[in-house]
Amino acid sequence: MMPMMGMQPQIILLKEGTDTSQGTPQLVSNINACMALADTVRTTLGPRGMDKLIHDDKGRVTISNDGATIMKLLDVVHPAAKTLVDVSLSQDAEVGDGTTTVVILSGEFLREAKPFVEEGVHPRSIIKSYRQACNLAVSKVKELSVSLEGKGDDEKRELLLKCAATSLNSKLVSGEREFFAKMCVDAVSCLDASTLDLKMIGMKKVIGGGLRDSFLVDGVAFKKTFSYAGFEQQPKSFNNPKILLLNIELELKSEKENAEIRLDDPAQYQSIVDAEWNIIYDKLAKCADSGAQIVLSRLAIGDLGTQYFADRGIFCAGRVPEDDLQRMAKATGARMQTTVNNLDKAVLGTCERFEERQVGGERYNLFTGCTKARTATIVLRGGSEQFIDEAERSLHDAIMIVRRALKHAHVVAGGGAIDMELSRALRDHARSIPGKAQLFINAYAKALEAIPRQLCDNAGFDATDVLNKLRQKHALADGSGKYYGVDVNSGGVVNTFDAFVWEPALVKLNAIQSATEAACLILSVDETVKNPRSEAPDASPMGGRGGGMRGRGRGRGMMRR
Repeated sequence: MMPMMGMQPQIILLKEGTDTSQGTPQLVSNINACMALADTVRTTLGPRGMDKLIHDDKGRVTISNDGATIMKLLDVVHPAAKTLVDVSLSQDAEVGDGTTTVVILSGEFLREAKPFVEEGVHPRSIIKSYRQACNLAVSKVKELSVSLEGKGDDEKRELLLKCAATSLNSKLVSGEREFFAKMCVDAVSCLDASTLDLKMIGMKKVIGGGLRDSFLVDGVAFKKTFSYAGFEQQPKSFNNPKILLLNIELELKSEKENAEIRLDDPAQYQSIVDAEWNIIYDKLAKCADSGAQIVLSRLAIGDLGTQYFADRGIFCAGRVPEDDLQRMAKATGARMQTTVNNLDKAVLGTCERFEERQVGGERYNLFTGCTKARTATIVLRGGSEQFIDEAERSLHDAIMIVRRALKHAHVVAGGGAIDMELSRALRDHARSIPGKAQLFINAYAKALEAIPRQLCDNAGFDATDVLNKLRQKHALADGSGKYYGVDVNSGGVVNTFDAFVWEPALVKLNAIQSATEAACLILSVDETVKNPRSEAPDASPMGGRGGGMRGRGRGRGMMRR
């Protein structure tokens, strides 16, 4: 078609159906989506936070107040809001705790920026001020943090217990936080101090009993695997046993369905059957001759092997989970074998004590006193599967906190104290800046107050009253109020450092930096391009079967409306 006189011809750059949104409305839409997501997890913050029950399409039910877990299960589809999901998961991977904090802070930074965006302020001005405020906040956190370096072992242990208890305080298991804080610190203390490898701490869940029935094994523990006849005749405890780890099957294999053997003489058939038995007996004999008293395999150990080992006073277990076998190899010094030929003493591992113990309705194999590497296993008990799952997530956060406190031995006051002090410091700094940046840094400072405010709201207290008390304390000229935070027990304010409400400085540093980066990323997006949905893979480009114009491109099988 010829263009009309004086009009520009239409230029088509993108595929038909492409949705493009740009400008201030698009930015405000992204901010609203992120604020809505932050409001979802807002009520889970702190020791009085509520839990979320998430029911997925497969019928699985998860009850949790862990920010990263909720974010992962929500299945967010909004492209901008997914940024908050990613920042929450990165906080969980890097530090282990503070996942809800980082989402709330991101949402608040965007909430405070929204009025400026609507009034026509260029987002780059806000981003520049936010990054400047972030750098000031980070340096202030480092200044306020208290080092644990140079403390005695007993004193350092007490500090770690306080950090673990603070992390567990906001979890479902907060009623037993002293019990589990000690367990977490003991588990991390079992690890090699140079690496503090998280994979060397195993967690096993046994339904039944109470939380207090949970216990820590100074070594490796795993559930008794599937066993055949003859298993009960095997010894169930050893002192200083030799341990052999295998990655081969010790059972007779059935022939392939398409296998074919042609014989000239029927007598030859017996020799083939005998050869199969001789192969398996040869393998079992080599295992027994190696001097091993415990044989563990990632693959199956059949009924023949089980009875063979039982007759010779050897304990065996097949189909052992791979992660448990890896921990066994590191803990006992045994080397995983893919063949039983040429076994020597060097490939065998050892531990001080092995025993099989009944735990609830399950039987567990316990290997304690492992000499080569330090490892631990936590066996969790509880009344329901969802409760134990949440307890496992809670302990994971606490263990991560203890690890980080050991590696980066600096702590800050919790309970919103550090947030209020940062807010005050940024407000003071903003007064010394001319221009619009003063407003943006003030907005950043106000956003930091969201943490103590939400702690009050979740505990059912008057947030305005408590925040006014906190502002008064933090404004004292002598600096004596810098450690004052929310007291969730009385509804007032308390020196949280003296009350032992501590958290590693790394948690707060990572949360502030990640939340600021996420907010700046959202603010820097001014256009969203959404590609049209591709056609169904079974849809024919010519419409119906046989081509032509029939169906007018609807594709085969689609009903007309």
